[in-house]
Amino acid sequence: MGLTGIQIFQMLPKTNCKECGIPTCLAFAMNLAAGKAELSACPYVSEEAKQKLAVSSAPPIRAVALGTGDGAFKIGGETVLFRHEKTFFNPTGLAILVSDDEADDAVDGKLKRFTELSYERVGLILKGDAVAVRSVSGDQAKFSALVTKVKEQTQGGIILIADSAEVMAEGVKVCADRKPLVYAATADNADAMIAIAKEHKVPLAVKATDLESLAVLTEKITAAGVEDLVIDSGARDIKTVLHDQIHIREAAIQKKFKPFGFPTIVMPFEMTDDFMMETLYASMSIAKYAGLAVLSDFQGQNLFNLLLERLNIYTDPQRPMKTEQKIYEINNPGPDSPVMTTSNFSLTYFIVSGEIENSRVPCYLAILDTEGLSVLTAWAAGKFVGDVLGEFINKSGIKEKLNKHNLVIPGYAAIIQGDLEEEVGSDWKVHVGPREASNIPAYLKDNFGS
Repeated sequence: MGLTGIQIFQMLPKTNCKECGIPTCLAFAMNLAAGKAELSACPYVSEEAKQKLAVSSAPPIRAVALGTGDGAFKIGGETVLFRHEKTFFNPTGLAILVSDDEADDAVDGKLKRFTELSYERVGLILKGDAVAVRSVSGDQAKFSALVTKVKEQTQGGIILIADSAEVMAEGVKVCADRKPLVYAATADNADAMIAIAKEHKVPLAVKATDLESLAVLTEKITAAGVEDLVIDSGARDIKTVLHDQIHIREAAIQKKFKPFGFPTIVMPFEMTDDFMMETLYASMSIAKYAGLAVLSDFQGQNLFNLLLERLNIYTDPQRPMKTEQKIYEINNPGPDSPVMTTSNFSLTYFIVSGEIENSRVPCYLAILDTEGLSVLTAWAAGKFVGDVLGEFINKSGIKEKLNKHNLVIPGYAAIIQGDLEEEVGSDWKVHVGPREASNIPAYLKDNFGS
């Protein structure tokens, strides 16, 4: 950030209107300086201040939006080299490749896998992000027909790959409303690709043969008025790819080198014919700063692992993952079922709910909002305590659904039993459950099994 929170505060209206969702203008300014808020959230900031703040608050790596609607996603927008310094914001986009020289059944299979391969993990849906459509034949009609099929059968982002500007122009016409990425402007076709990107207002990829020529190209293209760029150094061996990815990120963030201030794209499918090595190269690229990675195919055994790696890297280390506060029904509970309780730390929720499912005992699971803290940490912070949990239970309406009122707290939170009994009243019997989640099935079967 070019300005401190206090400097930003001086340019704000200082109305403390709260319409941005933050109590005071000073707090909003501090969040803006830390990259935790967007200037557009303030409805009363002046145009002059917008212009000054837009420049100073822009991340060193530009955020580029791809796709529309449910298929929209962003890449770039990063501000640090290492996640522990702050966080990484926009996960690496994963794209599957289809080409206009492939058989129809092969293309159909890939598009089906792109649509169907999705996984639920800690409350999130993990899936691929885009389909890369490549012109191999050089036939405008074949390329346009394939782009049409992709547009009709998928909802994700679209990457158009063609060397010929004439072929590219036909493909963009078909799907311009989906905001595709045009790949790629080179030293040979830059002027034509710039014209296409400007006409349809779509992002443009820039491909060079080395880092020096890449900087020259990006400067030329931004000077021509195209600012949403994705860059490719042209490297296709993994050693050079990693070197270039690191050099680009360091130059953009540490040296504020604007020609490299854009998200990158890597092409693992062009680096090897071995699908497992391709997956490995994609994995290494996710770990070292790639904004987009294009793979020859999606298979469960490769995609799932890449998605998990991406999730781990792009999860904010300073902000716990949490689950929604509410009463969950597990194993079709009825009026005689017990109510289990725990915190809303996502990992805790999924472990506990999984063990309840394994027990086959019908239960309600009351998840209390502890801001993503685990049970013991939440208790120490005063967030998983008797009066707070009791208030939640009383307001949840679960009591009216039950004939028997059995409330089970985690064994590690046994200390809150007395306060909880006072809060919920004598109609409830508060039980202390096991300390370890692995003991839940046996506990439920022994105490509440039929």
